[in-house]
Amino acid sequence: MPEPRRSQRQRAVSELRSQGRYGPTFWEVLPGFVGLGLAIGLPVGFLSWMYAELGVVGLVLGIAVLAAAAVLLVRWRRAAARRRNGHYTPAELAGLDDHGLAAAAERMLLRDGWHVIAMPVARRPRLYARDRGGRQLDVRFRPADEDVPTGPAPLGEAGRHGVDDLIRVVVSKGAYSRTDVLWASHQGGVHLLDGHQLQKWAAGESLDDLGLPG
Repeated sequence: MPEPRRSQRQRAVSELRSQGRYGPTFWEVLPGFVGLGLAIGLPVGFLSWMYAELGVVGLVLGIAVLAAAAVLLVRWRRAAARRRNGHYTPAELAGLDDHGLAAAAERMLLRDGWHVIAMPVARRPRLYARDRGGRQLDVRFRPADEDVPTGPAPLGEAGRHGVDDLIRVVVSKGAYSRTDVLWASHQGGVHLLDGHQLQKWAAGESLDDLGLPG
């Protein structure tokens, strides 16, 4: 008995989909069409309303408002893409809390070719990173409201048992005191990254450029 035509068509469609040669379904393209309709319909509706309320003056004002909104949208999207690629301005860094700074540092490490894993300790952000050369980082973050010397607090139990070449990094948006620097120098394998260096890192320089041990 010959196979019904509908079954033949369904089987052919299934084979094409499995091969990636069949186009999207209606429900897959519907959100795109809805978004396109809103992107066209809302501005047109806004301009129509402005023209109806204020005439030609309203139309001109409406076009100016839409143009300004478009410029702001483009700038926002560019800034968002820049941050996703691991580049931040000093003003953007200043507005980050500890967890936001950790997220930014993770993106910057990824930008520079490190493989990164988030490993928070006691609800405090911490990153573990490894590069192609086998170097390993344990990155901690000095709290923005911490006024006491760095000491061991930001590092906690930094490092892993059996890992002798782990480079420990403490990141701060502020400055380190002489006491902080002396403490780090006596620890071995500790690199302090202050706010000035952080801004350079966020602008595109690598940790190697900022003196990270090789």
